[in-house]
Amino acid sequence: MDLRAIILSSFLLFSTVQGLMFELQPNGRKCLREEVQKDVLVTGEYEVSEVPGQRTDVKVTDIKGHTLVSHEDKSKGKFAFTTDDYEVYEICFVSKVPPNLRGQKHEVEVTIKMGLEAKNYETLGEAARLKPLEVELKRLEDLSEAIVQDFAYMRQREEEMRDTNESTNSRVLYFSVFSMLCLVALATWQVLYLRRFFKAKKLIE
Repeated sequence: MDLRAIILSSFLLFSTVQGLMFELQPNGRKCLREEVQKDVLVTGEYEVSEVPGQRTDVKVTDIKGHTLVSHEDKSKGKFAFTTDDYEVYEICFVSKVPPNLRGQKHEVEVTIKMGLEAKNYETLGEAARLKPLEVELKRLEDLSEAIVQDFAYMRQREEEMRDTNESTNSRVLYFSVFSMLCLVALATWQVLYLRRFFKAKKLIE
């Protein structure tokens, strides 16, 4: 039981499922943003309530503006893509109403799956003619690979943060030394200036 609990916890940790329901105003735009790692499978399924005369477009883009998915005038559908890099991805629903119609709001229901949860192991097993035990082993193999990749990513992030901290500390040190030299130079200039001033006024010899 303990081993199965650990496996289940790890599976939940390295797979993500998001089910959302929201309202989309007439001629409105609503976007969902998610930060996803590199080489992660993302699948989605959506359904939009139909309103006569209105249309709804669905578009998936990355932070650079590249279009990954584009569905025009569809009330329901599915999409899937694999991330090319670690960045923020955006799923947008856009309502379009003709000028001669009074718009009504849409109800949108969307389910997004990422990582292991996005893979259909039953279909994979049927296609490859795998036994149930082999399908489960394939699932565990993918899980272990995801864990290794995630730890490697966390280690990389840790190294980047450490390099950033070291760089910041070096810059702070250099700035402190520069500030101290400026203060010493200013103090020396003030002493020399006052000395010349007092000599000019014959207050000191």
